[in-house]
Amino acid sequence: MNVSQTFEQNTKNLADALNSLTTNHLEQLETITKEIQSCIFLNRQLLICGNGGSNSDAQHFAAELIGRFKKDRPGFNAKALGTDVATLTAIANDFGYEKIFSRQIESTAFKRDVVIFISTSGNSVNILKGIETSKAIGCTTILLGGKDGGKAMEMVDYALVVPSNDTAIIQQVHTMLYHSISEYLENRYMELTNV
Repeated sequence: MNVSQTFEQNTKNLADALNSLTTNHLEQLETITKEIQSCIFLNRQLLICGNGGSNSDAQHFAAELIGRFKKDRPGFNAKALGTDVATLTAIANDFGYEKIFSRQIESTAFKRDVVIFISTSGNSVNILKGIETSKAIGCTTILLGGKDGGKAMEMVDYALVVPSNDTAIIQQVHTMLYHSISEYLENRYMELTNV
């Protein structure tokens, strides 16, 4: 299979995942977006975390909210966890890698903040510990997941699971999801403030 054929196959797999999501999961998208909107518009804190490529997605999502997506407006109160290397390595060294998110959530989050966990498997121990800590504080927890949602799906308040077993496809759909959420929030803010 050459690169063109690989690209064609990946395009088909992405389209299949998007079609399934559009057909079966838009209600979850609306519910999750309302939770994020309430958090941001009431000036609560939105924390976002993930591992590897999902950590990059957490940073990307936070950047769209803090900066702008398409329109000039005030920055929204969002933060990606796991971006401070000194903090990350200190926690991993002193407490274990499984605590890298829970420790940051414990020191940063307040009751009624929203914490988004981006995970293609939903089974990473540091994600599960982060969910436990968030729930103990009284935060609303959201999973952007994939595959079968893993253990995280049973622990969070809200989950949107991409119907695919392919990590790359799941991550591509996650990007489309948080871009759509960012665009909606930005447009809604402009409507409400008459900007």
